[in-house]
Amino acid sequence: MKRLMFQVITLVATALLALLPLRYVRTASPDPRPIGDATMRIPVLIELFTSEGCSDCPPADALLEKLDRSQPVRNAQLVVLSEHVDYWNDIGWKDPYSSHEFSVRQGDYAHRFRLDSAYTPQMVVDGDAQFVGSDERRAIQAIEGAAKGEKVPVGLSSVHLEGNTLVARAETGVLSSSTSWKSADVLLALADDNDQSNVRRGENAGRILTHVAVVQTLTQVGTIDPGGAFSKDVKVGTENANPRNLRVVAIVQEIATGRVLGLGTARLSN
Repeated sequence: MKRLMFQVITLVATALLALLPLRYVRTASPDPRPIGDATMRIPVLIELFTSEGCSDCPPADALLEKLDRSQPVRNAQLVVLSEHVDYWNDIGWKDPYSSHEFSVRQGDYAHRFRLDSAYTPQMVVDGDAQFVGSDERRAIQAIEGAAKGEKVPVGLSSVHLEGNTLVARAETGVLSSSTSWKSADVLLALADDNDQSNVRRGENAGRILTHVAVVQTLTQVGTIDPGGAFSKDVKVGTENANPRNLRVVAIVQEIATGRVLGLGTARLSN
């Protein structure tokens, strides 16, 4: 008898649940973490070597802006930098954002990657992977791989201007001696948040080109040895940068291999 009553109660309960509006039915999310959960994200550096004199470069510039805006890899915080090289400047149009310094930096990467020569547009991810800068599929693959690696914590604080000089406190965690990491440079990049040009000559004549995170200066401010850390008040001139349109990026980069071991970003204090 008790078994029969239990079955009846079960049937009635099931029928009542079926009549409830769907909005009362709760389902568990397979992954309840928000997409923008920054605490779960590993910083990854995306460098684009580009030029306004190169007709193949605007799609790569657009991809860099897309990666910066959309942050498409869930566990990666993308830190993008646009570095304009100067070896296109004698072919019809002088890129106003170009610097020989970035051509030299790209040349160092070409040597490390055993390339025959530098080229544009070239995207470099964490100093450890390179490919044609407009290849979104390769970019996502490289970012996903880079986000699996260990990074040294990097912090920037007290970022402010003193005249034409940017002053900041840069600090890093300890460069572990228990890993394969070697001595590293600490670099500080100042980059315009966005820039635009009306190109009048060269391969992109007649086009209005837009860029994101255009590097104005890239300065070595120190070094770290395995087992050590970095903590210092650093100063960098801002003569070529717009203080109201400025990103500040600290990079810990292994000297021997060019691998990026840590990143930190900041904006100017109001």
